[in-house]
Amino acid sequence: MEVDGEARPFLLFSKPKSNRRTEPQPQVQAQPKPPKPDPTPAVQTDHGDSGDSDDSGSDSDSDPAPTVVTDHGDTCSADGGAAADALASFADLGLSEWLVDVCTSLGMRRPTAVQRRCIPRALAGENVLGIAETGSGKTAAFALPILHRLGEDPFGVAALALAPTRELAAQLAEQFRALGSPLGLRCLAAIGGFDSLAQAKGLARRPHVVVATPGRIATLIKNDPDLAKVFARTKFLVLDEADRVVDSNFEEDLKVIFDCLPKKRQTFLFSATMSDNLRSLLELSGSKSYFFEAYEGFKTVENLKQQYIHIPPDGKELHLLYLLSKMKEDNIRSAIVFVSTCRTCQYLDFVLQELGRPAVSLHSHKAQSQRLSALHRFKSGQVPVLIATDVASRGLDIQTVDLVINYDIPRFPRDYIHRVGRTARATRGGLSISFITQRDICLLHEIEDDVGNRFSAYECDDKEVTKDITKVFKARRLANMRMADEGHEDKVQDRKDQKKRDQARKRKHDE
Repeated sequence: MEVDGEARPFLLFSKPKSNRRTEPQPQVQAQPKPPKPDPTPAVQTDHGDSGDSDDSGSDSDSDPAPTVVTDHGDTCSADGGAAADALASFADLGLSEWLVDVCTSLGMRRPTAVQRRCIPRALAGENVLGIAETGSGKTAAFALPILHRLGEDPFGVAALALAPTRELAAQLAEQFRALGSPLGLRCLAAIGGFDSLAQAKGLARRPHVVVATPGRIATLIKNDPDLAKVFARTKFLVLDEADRVVDSNFEEDLKVIFDCLPKKRQTFLFSATMSDNLRSLLELSGSKSYFFEAYEGFKTVENLKQQYIHIPPDGKELHLLYLLSKMKEDNIRSAIVFVSTCRTCQYLDFVLQELGRPAVSLHSHKAQSQRLSALHRFKSGQVPVLIATDVASRGLDIQTVDLVINYDIPRFPRDYIHRVGRTARATRGGLSISFITQRDICLLHEIEDDVGNRFSAYECDDKEVTKDITKVFKARRLANMRMADEGHEDKVQDRKDQKKRDQARKRKHDE
């Protein structure tokens, strides 16, 4: 038995009377593990101060306003009910026997909290919004219910799953194929950087599951309006890393996609961080949605050690080489180095090449084939270091990553959460180290406040850090020369100019 947190109604179409935030009730109500819920809408009573509980602002007088049952994760009770429910198996969740066998064969012995709470709700036909920390098993929480239904009715496009990056979409397609292999699952990954004509032909063959980035799937539909019919009977819509997918950058693409989907469907939204846009997108749900929130605000996992190094602006390359040289000594199998720009990413790639350090880089200025090749080399252990922009910060699950280095500290705490979430996944330990210059101190404090944790200083041996200073400075000079010779600086400027033209065109269109 698990103990639910506060369950309160969330009237999606109502207008709140005030902006005052509803405070949670201090008491916790114990409930047994629910069977498949009754699909009939049922508004749960909020005994706290709810400003909009009596405001009926729905679109129709006859239809009840959708409600969201809010669940703030597991809370241990005196009778040990939550601990007992933690021992539940996948079979207890109502999944088909063949899916239980697949989970066992893949080493998934027991469901995680987000899986225990969301899978039964999804099987009961509810829309689900799941907010849970990185590495908590969110992918299986939506993939398993989809495959369960697909096993009962394996015809047509059953699900459309959208991801914010190409790499995450490719990984998600691989996970669907692995879980659905006994079904002979046909899964199409529609992402940029590959032949759009081949992807359009693949869509026309109506695969069981389509995994895509919003931009590519919207382009395919606009280029061939007949492809919209492919999604006419889609049963599931998934937004993975949903807070990023519903960002304004994808707004136009999502409008095209949603126009093709039937209104009668289930919608699954999953992310490690909550946003206001996610709450608004719940209006796409039916009469009732289930909202699982493992925690409020931002959170990093407990088994992640978070540290920082205070350094001068021109000392980053020295400290990076120092940390990478200690990987074997510290039993670190692989590391991801996050930077803020594509230019810095490619520059560091060249610097490490000059220093004889094996590494690959991942950024949006590379061709898609090069990006996937770099990711494959890193995943397979051919190279121990991946230098990446935030294109690699979302959803990538690489079990050997023991260290995340924030070469450039992110501007927003949400991005920090996703970056460090590439390590310490699925109960494994991990280490994150952030490079902090004098101008970054305020950003560091903001991140510490949001995650509710004070970072410790990483102790460096200054003599060891500076012993290769001549080699590093020479590598810096050669890397900058190579950047200019190979036209990378021109590529950066061209992308900036293109972005300005796109923004100007969008403003003109809006006018």
